[in-house]
Amino acid sequence: MRAPTRWLSLIFMALGLSLVASTSSAADVTVFAAASLKEAMDEQSKLFEAGTRNKVVVSYGASNTLARQIEAAAPADIYISADLDWMDYVSQKNLVAPNTRLNLLRNTLVLIAPSSSNSALRIGPSFGLAAALGKDKLAMANPDSVPAGKYGKSALEKLSVWTSVERQVARAENVRAALALVSRGEAPFGIVYRTDAMADKGVKIVDTFPPDSYPPVIYPAALMAASKSAAAKPLLDYLRSVPARAIWEKYGFGLAQ
Repeated sequence: MRAPTRWLSLIFMALGLSLVASTSSAADVTVFAAASLKEAMDEQSKLFEAGTRNKVVVSYGASNTLARQIEAAAPADIYISADLDWMDYVSQKNLVAPNTRLNLLRNTLVLIAPSSSNSALRIGPSFGLAAALGKDKLAMANPDSVPAGKYGKSALEKLSVWTSVERQVARAENVRAALALVSRGEAPFGIVYRTDAMADKGVKIVDTFPPDSYPPVIYPAALMAASKSAAAKPLLDYLRSVPARAIWEKYGFGLAQ
């Protein structure tokens, strides 16, 4: 999408930048972002680049994988996790720049099926997921380490369903891999974020998990202590701005603050 002129003007205003100033100090900024952010973050990056002439490079993956890469000295300037735990992990390693951490976004958890499915399954205490699966697999991000999987397991445990489906879980490396299994018809059901379901026409939302069945899905963001990019803080500021909010909401995210 080509950024309208009014968006670029708002970006300049939000960041306190002028085109002349930003051109003379253009810099690269590397973002490590949870896989579920891809479409929204891609568009945010394009708008920021158009407004500042800085270049944004985004590496997407499971939050746990990205955190481990940062711990191993991968050159990230900004980290956006899909849960608080992995940001806590990075912070406890003293890898977060002081006073830069913030809660950026919120999301919700949904049960999906291939778009051709006629399932009318409804989520509730002890709902019939195991019977609906039969001998097939339930696609989820790895519930032992990946945020979307951990949230999904928590919801199924709260609803007294986890033990009946645990052995049928296809443990994907991240939420987008779980989404792909359902979109390709390799699994009849999956648990992903609402924003993931919105991004793939190959799936449909069967039902939404009750918000009290899992911890709030919060995406924290922070600058990394080792960052040398002059564009890192302006980008983080932009991601909280009025123009950015419209893009986040377009892709189904809510602001956490």
